[in-house]
Amino acid sequence: MAMFDKLHHICIVVEDIDAAQKYYESIGIGPWIAYPPMTEYSELDVPNPQAFFNLQYRVCNLPNIQWQLCQPDDQASPQREFLNKKGGGVYHIGFEVPDANAAESIAKAHSLNVISRGRRANGSGFTYYDSLNKGGVTLLTRATPPSSKT
Repeated sequence: MAMFDKLHHICIVVEDIDAAQKYYESIGIGPWIAYPPMTEYSELDVPNPQAFFNLQYRVCNLPNIQWQLCQPDDQASPQREFLNKKGGGVYHIGFEVPDANAAESIAKAHSLNVISRGRRANGSGFTYYDSLNKGGVTLLTRATPPSSKT
């Protein structure tokens, strides 16, 4: 299974999600929808669960890629740390995989450490990998739930 061959989305961390959305809409990028509540994950291993649940996401489904905006609150989280150190910008690049757990196992075999992960009851979900310092961006794999476009 190839993990990083099907690009799904690019996620940009921003300080003000409303202002960012307004800007992108002004240059023709939209429409935007709110991402479902982060509470949909039944299995969760993240540095700060409360900060994770408070992340605000908006997505724009373009013909060839999904664009995501993410606004963390002031609590400690990888997204807040990124924003405090670097300012707004590309936080992660997400790749679609058919099986979230299989992709995570392959990544670990390639010495990619897991930063955080979440799974829904149906086995779909995400895994963030510790690739920022070596590769310049955080990589993510995700398995989309059946009949979902987010």
